[in-house]
Amino acid sequence: MSGNKNTVRKYMDAYGRSAYADVLACLTDDVEWIVPGAFHLHGKDAFHKEMHNDGFTGTPRITLTRLVEEDDVVVAEGTVQTTRRDGTALSLVFCDVFVMQDARVKHLTSYLMEAKGT
Repeated sequence: MSGNKNTVRKYMDAYGRSAYADVLACLTDDVEWIVPGAFHLHGKDAFHKEMHNDGFTGTPRITLTRLVEEDDVVVAEGTVQTTRRDGTALSLVFCDVFVMQDARVKHLTSYLMEAKGT
């Protein structure tokens, strides 16, 4: 497995354990994170704050279903199950596009969609 794919797997595993220090270790200092229609963040501090989103509780269950790499881009697809602060479940499908630099995440675009009825 390439260094880039290995970093993305580590990132997904750490995020799914709410191991925020391990997530941040996968990022460049000037990381950019975009969720189209929701937010556009710059830097590790902003990334860290978003991981502590007050709208959710507990740790998300992330299932990675596909990981594809070309040059310095890794695309990850999968599902997320999480719980909102009000106790309701939320199921999502995602496609994350990671632009890598020296086997660390420099830019992440996360495409998310609620998977209703799952």
